[in-house]
Amino acid sequence: MTHPDTLTLQDFWPWLADHCNCILRAGTPDSILYDDDDFFWRFTHENANTLLVQLVKGKRLVGEVFIEPDLVSSVRITPGEKEDVIFDLMAEADGEEQVLYYFVMAHGYDVHEPSTVVARHGRLH
Repeated sequence: MTHPDTLTLQDFWPWLADHCNCILRAGTPDSILYDDDDFFWRFTHENANTLLVQLVKGKRLVGEVFIEPDLVSSVRITPGEKEDVIFDLMAEADGEEQVLYYFVMAHGYDVHEPSTVVARHGRLH
């Protein structure tokens, strides 16, 4: 399966939530949150128009990113360092793209197709 260079936010967001343990860092052009063994990522909604990603240690909030889905035109996928993959949430302003938010993941975008179960009959020797 070939991997696309861009995704819609609607495709990316559920995948990201399912792969929250693979986030290495996230942020905006002005801020960055780094993952740590003691932290976990929580996905929620601030309101109907704002997605919220929080980095939490125990019950203590370490940091959060508010994402306005209406501003995101696409999610651009680019290789990072080593095997890291960067997912830039892009916006278009005056015909030019800019990064609003980003997530650096330990791996690329993968969609697992439902596997077919093959029954094998035989004897143990």
